[in-house]
Amino acid sequence: MSSRPDQPHDPVTPQPAATPEALRAAVAQVAPGSLAAFDAERAEAVRQARAEVSAAPLRSFTGQWSVNVAIARHPARAARLRELEALIAQTDDLVQAREAAAEIGRILDAAFAEAGVRRGSA
Repeated sequence: MSSRPDQPHDPVTPQPAATPEALRAAVAQVAPGSLAAFDAERAEAVRQARAEVSAAPLRSFTGQWSVNVAIARHPARAARLRELEALIAQTDDLVQAREAAAEIGRILDAAFAEAGVRRGSA
């Protein structure tokens, strides 16, 4: 499996601030099909935050969606991630699966860095 270089150039939209409003606007632009999931997850995070009297659920929500936007705003990166996920789901070749998983890790590392989120905190 050859590794394709990530294409950090020409994103559809700049990385937004990690606020629900800015993230929702970005999702509407780069992944409009995900708006229903965004809204449902936001409502659940708000419900959880109120129940727990904690901002942690909202921080987790904004971190996760910041990373999602960081991936989706680069169409080639998002497409490659989907290809790799599909490959892992259907392959029986352990070496191929490991190489795909490593490439997924690199894509996620780049997205987390662009989003300003530490891995493990989103």
